[in-house]
Amino acid sequence: MDELVKNSAGFEKMISDIEALVNTSKNELATSINKVMTVTYWSIGKYIVEFEQDGNAKAAYGKNLLSTISKELTLRLGKGYSRPNLNNMRKFYLKYSNCQTVSDRLSWSHICELIKIDDELERSFYEKECVVENWNVRTLRRQMDSALFLRLASSRDKEGILKLAQNGIECQSPEDIVKSTYTLEFLNIPEQEKYSENDLEQKIIDNLQKFLLELGKGFTFVKRQYPLTINNVHYHVDLVFYHRILKCFVLIDLKKNSVQHEDIGQMNMYMGYFAIEENMPDDNPPIGIILSKNKDELLVEYATYGMDSNLFVSKYELYLPNRKELEKLVKDILDDEEN
Repeated sequence: MDELVKNSAGFEKMISDIEALVNTSKNELATSINKVMTVTYWSIGKYIVEFEQDGNAKAAYGKNLLSTISKELTLRLGKGYSRPNLNNMRKFYLKYSNCQTVSDRLSWSHICELIKIDDELERSFYEKECVVENWNVRTLRRQMDSALFLRLASSRDKEGILKLAQNGIECQSPEDIVKSTYTLEFLNIPEQEKYSENDLEQKIIDNLQKFLLELGKGFTFVKRQYPLTINNVHYHVDLVFYHRILKCFVLIDLKKNSVQHEDIGQMNMYMGYFAIEENMPDDNPPIGIILSKNKDELLVEYATYGMDSNLFVSKYELYLPNRKELEKLVKDILDDEEN
């Protein structure tokens, strides 16, 4: 009898519909719970701040106020009200005048990471990217540790920095998707260690998911050592990607030292080959990125003179960037334009 029911018309569709309904309900319930919990935590932070501002709290409790609150709430309500968590609630209220801007879209774990950022522009950028790119907390931490906002902002003017903070990363032109410096600390190559370009390429392939994250939104991996033959001479592009938003191939050549003028000429040839031989009718012109350990700005300026504007020379670094230096650079850009 059971087999007859299972094989009857519409049975599988009914089961699938029920499964989809339950999963949708679970997701909506989780979203609702997160929203209520986040608003509650913001309100607790508000109570604490208003109690502190009353004036008597500091005199009566001093530095032990949060510890005292934690002990009392834990006694009455159970777990979840540790001193660090209460401090996060307090910071959440102080940094977000309207909790609705994030409570509908981000988890409490995301918020706990975001409130570590003092600068409003930087915090706004990561908030936008979390929502648009659906970053999990681990990804958010990595992007914050690698100073993604500061690295992108340091190559823009004031207007560009403000736009980046307000809208996140926009992919409208090749310049939007190419970084001046790529941070590859996840390859775990010691700074002084000797390695070849093949070693670097293999490390990237072994950590492709993290490399795609560093490249940014829209990149799809196509092939390593992409072969092309010109007049019976065989060449290989180290890494080939396709950018889904800009609808174009992105070619990457790896150089372990400084880029040379012949490297630039070779990349220009690769781009010409892809434009003529590989592009489909609706594809846009390819983008070429030479990723090198060092970059002689003057040589690059001369070597790329009059060349395709879609050809870029970027640096890579094997360690997390110096955050203080980047902060100063971005601050100087904002201050100089104001003056």
